[in-house]
Amino acid sequence: MPTKTLRIPTADGRADAFAAFPDRGDRHPGVLMYPDGFGIRPVLREMARELAGHGYYVLVPNLFYRHGPAPVIELPAHIGEEARPAVLARLMPLIEAHTADRVLRDADAYLRFLTAQSEVGAGPVGVTGYCIGGLLAMRTAAAHPDRMAAVAGFHGPVGADGPDSFAALTAQVHLGHAEGDLTPEALGELNRALDAAGVDHTSEIYPGTVHGFTMSDTDAFDPAALQRHWDRLLPLLDRTLKQTAR
Repeated sequence: MPTKTLRIPTADGRADAFAAFPDRGDRHPGVLMYPDGFGIRPVLREMARELAGHGYYVLVPNLFYRHGPAPVIELPAHIGEEARPAVLARLMPLIEAHTADRVLRDADAYLRFLTAQSEVGAGPVGVTGYCIGGLLAMRTAAAHPDRMAAVAGFHGPVGADGPDSFAALTAQVHLGHAEGDLTPEALGELNRALDAAGVDHTSEIYPGTVHGFTMSDTDAFDPAALQRHWDRLLPLLDRTLKQTAR
């Protein structure tokens, strides 16, 4: 599985990034993968390689490149409950500084770079994200409705920008929520807002899960929920991207 470490020109500098793609010589649909707040690390590289193995060029940017290359802070091999508070205390200022304006400036650069790669086919792309990356995925899809055919977010605050933020979405959407993050009542409210905006979506709570369930290097990890995530994500990407890439 070919991989690359890349530097993406942005309006504010150069973002380091990781890319994985099939070893076949043809062109593949592009997918922008936003990591969770802990950033690029072995588990994200593994997930990018897994997705690439299904026929996609996957680009994973360092969200916090303005503060240094990934990993921006030192991370333990396993981010358990004992280590988590100290890690989050160092990351929260970076997350809070990553304003909506920065997100959209960076998204422009990431998409321009992704679609210019020789391994990426013509046609729309997809975007997926985890934790805070889910919110970034939704913002990116709303800002680029002409370029995005699919968006997925997992255990993330995807409704944080309010129901009006859904109006520009034209991509098909899947949202996988942690049971610990969203009540059934809140899920109903979110789904009614997506329906009102005319968004083609599936949005569900993954049973028995807590925030971060896809990440195998945390105590939140749930193998069954990770598989459910793949079972939702791969068909979404296949039906929206593989028919249009050339």
